[in-house]
Parts: sequence; structure tokens; C-alpha cells
Amino acid sequence: MEETNEQVSGAWKKNIVLFLSSQTISLFGSSLVQYAMMWYITLTTQSGVMMTIFILCGFVPAFLLSPAAGVWADRYNRKMLMIIADALIAIATLILAIVLFAGYAEIWLFFLMAAIRALGTGIQTPAVGAVLPQMVPKDQLTKVNGINGSLQALIMFLAPMTSAALLTMASIEVIFFIDVITAAIAILTLLGLRIPVHEKAAAEKQVTGYFHDLQKGLLYIKHHAYLKQLFLFFAVFFVLMAPAAFLTPLQVTRSFGEDVWRLTAIEIAFSVGMMAGGGVIAAWGGFANKIHTLTFASLVMGVCTLALGIVPVFWIYLLFMAIIGIAVPIFNTPTTVLLQEKVSENYLGRVFGVFGMITTSMMPVGMLIFGPIADVVKIEWLLIGTGLLMLVLTLFLGRNDVLLEAGKPEAKEPTP
Repeated sequence: MEETNEQVSGAWKKNIVLFLSSQTISLFGSSLVQYAMMWYITLTTQSGVMMTIFILCGFVPAFLLSPAAGVWADRYNRKMLMIIADALIAIATLILAIVLFAGYAEIWLFFLMAAIRALGTGIQTPAVGAVLPQMVPKDQLTKVNGINGSLQALIMFLAPMTSAALLTMASIEVIFFIDVITAAIAILTLLGLRIPVHEKAAAEKQVTGYFHDLQKGLLYIKHHAYLKQLFLFFAVFFVLMAPAAFLTPLQVTRSFGEDVWRLTAIEIAFSVGMMAGGGVIAAWGGFANKIHTLTFASLVMGVCTLALGIVPVFWIYLLFMAIIGIAVPIFNTPTTVLLQEKVSENYLGRVFGVFGMITTSMMPVGMLIFGPIADVVKIEWLLIGTGLLMLVLTLFLGRNDVLLEAGKPEAKEPTP
């Protein structure tokens, strides 16, 4: 991937500030709506089944669409795909807001909305992952991805509180209109940005069909050993992360008390940790070999997961939860940058599409395994067991020659 004169001159910085700012504003509006719908269903139905359906509607469409969206991100203009995704979500949100204003508030509408929003997210995610290398010089990708991680963590921290505050002052329809406005800001900003079109999308006519492109993407992964082994590591690691990600609120309720402030405290500790971790990886950049950085973060997460099953004091528990939060961006960022640097530009969308399927599906798969077990085995034992397995998996990661070779920094081209 050749760097453009615009990147070399430093003009890319203005572009990326506008891009990340608009995406953050749009994400904030989307998060407000997501929490508002979740709490509306919780308060209205008080049904675990209804909440499960809502969660599935917000997950399954994105999972199923990821391979197709990855192909689209490689075939078509990625900027336009992001605009289409934002517009799809905004129009659906606006229609639902109008319907609710008219007095029709059936629960199935919220399920439909969650599914449409998931489709938009499924289109947008591989496009965003693939478009960043078109906008940012390679040696700045770690910093930019780290900053983006901090911004997303900030949204995770602010959105629940803001949504709850708004629901006490206004109706849910008003929050929907906020999302429409934030999406419009993101669309207008994207329209004004100059983002280079990648080679395949710039072709006047696509010479291959959709299924051929999908097959070529899968073959690309198959023929690159580091991609197969990296994706396998993530699949297993994310399954093992499920108890720490989903069962800790239940553990806190059972072991430390049913106070709502305790549940809020663990979410805040994790979110603050993630914001700090994004800043750390943006400033530090990680080890020269990206796999060493990934191994370090995996080690920290494994130790902290083990600790969550042992510590008897709640404030120490919160400390380990915060450290996991710090480790998450240090875990995610080198992987994203590795893919952005190593994968051919014309395959980036498809690779990110498959990677997105893995990262979104494996934790729910882990819950299918560990969720039922949590009713017959203490969650502390599950955390200790999965923490130990994560450490074993990390040991194999740190000794994997194929991944270590892929993680080495690229040789810098001599400046003219």
C-alpha cells in the first residue's frame, strides 16, 4: 500500500481527526438508543426471554452479514459503504421514532430495530477497519487505533449514564431523534472527507462475481498460515474470556452483595481501564514485535481473570477489573494494526469480515458452555479455570514461530 502525497505532507491528520470525531459522535448516538431500548424492554416486560431475543436480534444479523460485508468492503467504495450503513440506521431510527410518537409501541418493533441496526453495524465494521490504512501512514496506525480504542471506551463509559439521565427527563422517542442527528453529522462529515478509493473499487467494472471474491478471500486466509493461527488463537481465547466478560456481575451479586452500586462500580472500573489502556498503547506503541505486545496483554488478562476468582475484597476485585480494561486495547490494537499492515489492501475487507465473525461469536459460544455450568459450579472456580487455560494458551502464542515472524516490524523504506 503506497502512501499518498497527502499522507506524507501531514494533511492526513486533519482528515483522521474529522473522521474519528464524526464516528465517535455517531457511536455515541447509537449507544444512547441501544441502552434506551434495552432498558425500555427490561422495564416494560421484566422478561428474561424478551431480553434474550433482543440481544440475539442485535447480534445474529451482524454475525451472518460479516462475510458479505467484507466482500463489499473490498469490491466497493468504503466511504460510501459507511455512509449507506449510517443512513440505514438513521432512517430506521427515524421511522421507529415517528411510529412511537403515533402511539404504536409494540415490543416486536424494538426487535426489528435491533436487527436493522445490527445489519448497519455489520456493513460498517469491516469498512472502517479496511479504510484506516488508506487514510493513515503505516507508522501511525498503532497510535490512531489506540486513540480510537480510547474514544470507544469513553462512549462505553458515558452512554449508559447519559441514556439513563435522558430517560428520566424525556421520552424514548427523543433519544431516537438524537441518534438521527448524530448519524447525519457523521454522514455529512464523511461526504466532505477526501478518502482515496482502493484499487479494486476504482475499477470501472468488477471482473469477478461476489461468490468468487468470497472464495478468494477465504483462500487468502487459508494460504497465509499466520492468519489461520491468529484467528484460531482469538477464537479459543474469546471463548475462555466469556466468564470474565459476562458472569462477573452475577458473581459480584452472589459473593459481595446485591447492591446496585457494586454492579455499576465494576462497569466503571472496566471502562476507565479501557480509556487508560487506549492512551497507553497510543503513547507507547507496544513492543517492536506486535505478537510480543499481544502476548503481554494476554498474560495480564489471564492473570487478572484468575485473580477475580480468588480475591475476597471488593476494592481489590475492582482493581483487577480495571487492569483487564487497561489490557483490552493493548490486546486489540496490535492485532488490528498487524492485519492492516500485512494483509493486501484488496483483501482487507474480507479478512476483517471473517475476523469480525470470530470476535463477535466466540464469547456467546463461551456463554453457551459456561452459562449453564455457572448454576451448578461456583463462578470463582470457572474464573480460576479459564484464567489458567488463558495462561497456557498465551504460552503457546509467545512460542509460535509463524506468528512471531509475522509480528516483526516492517523494514522502513529509505527516505529519498
